[in-house]
Amino acid sequence: MSQLVRVQNFTVSRDGYGAGEGQSLERPFGHADPGVLMSWALATAGFPNRSGPGGSRGLDDYFTRDFSHGIGAEIMGRNKFSPHRGPWQDLEWQGWWGDEPPFHTPVFVMTHHERPSFTLSDTTFHFVDGDPATVLEKARAAAGGLDVRLGGGASVIRQFLDADLVDTMHVAVAPLELGGGSRLWASPDELLDRFHRDVVPSPSGVIHHLFWRR
Repeated sequence: MSQLVRVQNFTVSRDGYGAGEGQSLERPFGHADPGVLMSWALATAGFPNRSGPGGSRGLDDYFTRDFSHGIGAEIMGRNKFSPHRGPWQDLEWQGWWGDEPPFHTPVFVMTHHERPSFTLSDTTFHFVDGDPATVLEKARAAAGGLDVRLGGGASVIRQFLDADLVDTMHVAVAPLELGGGSRLWASPDELLDRFHRDVVPSPSGVIHHLFWRR
């Protein structure tokens, strides 16, 4: 069975940025407000680790509920895991997500500074130094025959796109501009030489872009 590499529910601004400038412990998305950038997903009934009842249904909720379907491992960049740079000074840091991360699979964090693996609930974080193909090989081996989710940020997704290792992508384009930060694309049209695309607007104001290999 083929194991796909999938980007799911990754959100960018209208000008193509997945996060703003100046990431810090207090501001994981830099100058971008995640409550605005990610409002389409946060409002849904199916948002992972939702803390209360209610939430919207419909198209946006369909995508949030599909987040974990068929996924056996995730790959993310170090900046998605942590605001820290350089060699690890504090091994007590275990990510932004608390004791119940929303991944429920092995997670491979791409970093030039490796550290011991650890487990929170049903998620084990591994820290690996390697090119996209090498890291993908490790993730596929851990995925138990299921697909691998490429979780971001934008620079990591670009690395995998440039290495021609992405099979499908779902990118939600939010109706705001950031003007700078970590950029996925200047225009989604730049991927059309390698991918088919459907564009589906949502009542929430985001536009869902669905890509699959030609």
